[in-house]
Amino acid sequence: MSALREALRDLPDAVFADVLESEDAYLLVLDLPGVTAESLDVSVESGRLVIEGQRTKDVPSEFRFVREDRSVFLDVELPLPPDATGRGGEGTVDRGVLELRLPKASAAPSTTIPVEEA
Repeated sequence: MSALREALRDLPDAVFADVLESEDAYLLVLDLPGVTAESLDVSVESGRLVIEGQRTKDVPSEFRFVREDRSVFLDVELPLPPDATGRGGEGTVDRGVLELRLPKASAAPSTTIPVEEA
């Protein structure tokens, strides 16, 4: 799991993450303000967790951006612990907090993890 902890240090400054572990699963919690289930893609490929997400913004028609510093576009690949798998993984996003539960087992070659609004 140390490789995962190291990779989390390289996330963008706007993204905060926690990793929790139980006897049968890992729980990854990422703060992704403004990101919704529709703007997220999460998958496991070759022992790596791939997360792609983008903040959605509603800009009133009478305004235009003069400066945009709050953008969140996440495109990361995180190494999974050797005993983690995406098979049976679950994800929820609630008010910009993504929670991914990854069961422990032998690594699966490739799988998509569905993410739903909580």
